[in-house]
Amino acid sequence: MRIASILVACLLYVPSSAADVTVVTVADDLRHPWGMAFLPDGGLLVTERTGSLRVVRDGRLVDAPIAGVPDVYSRRQGGLLDVALHPEFESNRLVYLSYAGAEDGLANTEVARGRFTGSALEDVEVIFRALPKTRGSLHWGSRLLFAPDGTLFVTLGERYSEMQQAQDPTNHLGTVVRLNDDGSIPDDNPFADGPSADGQVGAPEVFSYGHRNVQGIARRPGTDEIWTHEHGPKGGDEINVLRAGANYGWPAVTYGVDYSGAVISERTEAPGMEQPLLQWTPSIAPCGMAFYDADLFPEWKGDLFVGSLKFTHLRRLELEDDEVVGQEVLLQDRARRVRDVEVGPDGAIYVLTDHGDGELLRLEPAR
Repeated sequence: MRIASILVACLLYVPSSAADVTVVTVADDLRHPWGMAFLPDGGLLVTERTGSLRVVRDGRLVDAPIAGVPDVYSRRQGGLLDVALHPEFESNRLVYLSYAGAEDGLANTEVARGRFTGSALEDVEVIFRALPKTRGSLHWGSRLLFAPDGTLFVTLGERYSEMQQAQDPTNHLGTVVRLNDDGSIPDDNPFADGPSADGQVGAPEVFSYGHRNVQGIARRPGTDEIWTHEHGPKGGDEINVLRAGANYGWPAVTYGVDYSGAVISERTEAPGMEQPLLQWTPSIAPCGMAFYDADLFPEWKGDLFVGSLKFTHLRRLELEDDEVVGQEVLLQDRARRVRDVEVGPDGAIYVLTDHGDGELLRLEPAR
């Protein structure tokens, strides 16, 4: 348990001085951008939830979308979601996309990969389909992260109306799954050889379960730790450190309540269920997550950045070991929903805002 780290109200929460950072608008005509990935040639891939994969080159948005993207179920929170490059992209040109995929009126998160030619994806194949497919258009999760060992983490939601299924790791609802790069199952997954050490049975793809809607994932620099954050209901957004086979509690334990105010669970903790590193009440609706490990902002090295959809800002979390000791708000004056944040190869911080005229912003030191 980390009781001290859960007392969010005690943390420093201050806006940033506009004099500290210069904000450059790289593009301002994106349609609900959701995820981004930096290309080795200096370009940037950006997904639009409406179904297009776009390229930013030489500081401008290329007019034509990338061809060959799978058809997506673009309803409410669903659509084309995250994008990631294979660790050996320079030799194999593989791009991975997560998206809402539908069949016979039902839908869930899928992951596909294809070879990037510069203007199209070729040889596209679906390597993962979250099951079961369900009705509805909420809670897809859908962040992608390649670990140093080459395995791929895929975060998934419990599809909102199926929240009780998050306590059943034999399906994919409310889980984080771990795959090989071709969609096969790593031999060392917690349920790959049958029940886990505590006797829990799970699908071999499942790495962790008991999640609500994970929309942020990042590896902490200098460690093998994978951190995630997830949306709570009304209150109870969480930051967690992923552990193989672990149960993160939803909805058996939660710091939040239903949107109506009804109690979801009387418990905030229970034996065998992980406690969050940090929880936010009221909810900030976190989305996108990146550790800063560059030199352009030396005072921020080691800090964690998280977007806020609800409060329309970028939040910097100052860390000491596994404790969040301060929080700072950036970009609040722009009043834009922050969907994703990444650190670029140039050391600048890149931010996507989720609107019909969404922006790609670059944060660099004030001159």
